[in-house]
Amino acid sequence: MIVRKDPAGSLTLIGQTDHSRFVGQLAAHWGNRDFAAPAPYDSVVRAATYHDYGWLQYETRPLTHPETGEPYPFLGVPMTDRQLAGYQWVLDWMTDIDPYSGLVVSMHRTGLWKGRYGKIKHPAGRYNLTALSPEVEAFIARNEKRQEELRASLDAKGSWINYRLMQIWDLLGLYFCCQEPYEDFVEPVPVSYTGGDDDGVRMAMTPVGPRRVQFAPYPFDVRPLRVQLTLKRLPQASYPDVDAFRRAWFGGEVSVEEFELV
Repeated sequence: MIVRKDPAGSLTLIGQTDHSRFVGQLAAHWGNRDFAAPAPYDSVVRAATYHDYGWLQYETRPLTHPETGEPYPFLGVPMTDRQLAGYQWVLDWMTDIDPYSGLVVSMHRTGLWKGRYGKIKHPAGRYNLTALSPEVEAFIARNEKRQEELRASLDAKGSWINYRLMQIWDLLGLYFCCQEPYEDFVEPVPVSYTGGDDDGVRMAMTPVGPRRVQFAPYPFDVRPLRVQLTLKRLPQASYPDVDAFRRAWFGGEVSVEEFELV
């Protein structure tokens, strides 16, 4: 989960599945006269909406750090066999529903351990995973082989553009989830399916009011676009044991924050 500690000591917690659904909203409204809409639309938007549902199993039994008593942020969660099994579960589940969606989600998962396959210039390295245990290496090898098989069996035209779009949407989701909006940019952002695998533009994000962010160039199909993020706020950061944290997590009141993209 995404963990934000407030100055007063309280926590804002966003499940990876909440982040995932937020990202799906961005994907669903992507495309206008300057940006190609996702294609195939259903498969790509489905992948974006459920790309982080490998965390669903973790969110049923989240952990706290044994020394601090605080919940682990998503980049710090121990990479156990159970965690890897959760990742594998969502790849198999999504591929069974829609092989093209499964391909995009699988590429996203393995790419997080491989520098997003070098497809992002900025923010480069942010939120990427770097600890590659033998178990992780085996996970990557097994699933990259499966990706090759899926590309060979599908009409997988545009899969690398869709992988790149998935990275843009994921990073935009983290931009909104991990802190208050700030001035930043992502690049390269694909604008069509006809360019090269590295073609794209720089897209800047600038806060212009409370929960209001200006995009330049603007990539969405309506202006303004209003998107919603669900989260929980807990009054304390540290807990005496994992059971106490889970009681707070499960019982926490759900809030909805709306952002306006202009």
